[in-house]
Amino acid sequence: MDIRWDLLAEYAPFFAKGTLLTIGLSIVSILIGCVLGLFIGLGKMSNNKWIAFPFNVYITFFRGTPLLVQILLVHFGLIPFIMGETNAIVAAITALSLNSAAYVAEIFRAGIQSIDKGQMEAARSLGMNHVQAMRNVILPQAFKRMIPPLGNEFIVLIKDSSLAGIIAAKELMYWGQAMQGQYYRVWEPYLTAAVIYLVLTFSLSLLLSRLERRLAVQ
Repeated sequence: MDIRWDLLAEYAPFFAKGTLLTIGLSIVSILIGCVLGLFIGLGKMSNNKWIAFPFNVYITFFRGTPLLVQILLVHFGLIPFIMGETNAIVAAITALSLNSAAYVAEIFRAGIQSIDKGQMEAARSLGMNHVQAMRNVILPQAFKRMIPPLGNEFIVLIKDSSLAGIIAAKELMYWGQAMQGQYYRVWEPYLTAAVIYLVLTFSLSLLLSRLERRLAVQ
């Protein structure tokens, strides 16, 4: 295997830009996904089946269809419908956020339901309403249990962001494909992309492990 280091040096600035965009897409998408996911997860837990129904449909759709299809639907359908024309970055963030929200919703639901029901009853007996009990009692306890699956979702999102290259969002994989198309080389662009993704996900795993240990001793 003959590695062309000169080609890697030429494309290094582009890989750096792509890496920064990949990180940015992932952070924004997971933040939006967490906000939407909390809302959707609470909606799914509603005792009213008619209120819970649309949230169940949302989760079923986004967990049951390929992310690539969702990206294409958002890029060529939803964003032009809302903005009048499409935008690769906006489409990528939207699709990744909507997809992540479905998985985060299930993480929140499982985390909240793992807390003993007596905690809610005790909070209500102290005069708290449901929202206050959730904010001050249930969610802080559930959050510790949700860190590992939320961290895994963030790692998955970083890797899934590579699909944004299909709509010409200039993230990491986009530049790998561009290099491969220009020089008809396979090893250099794709191995470089793979190593960068590995560094990102491994670093995040280490940070999450440290966070879990710190929370475990509190």
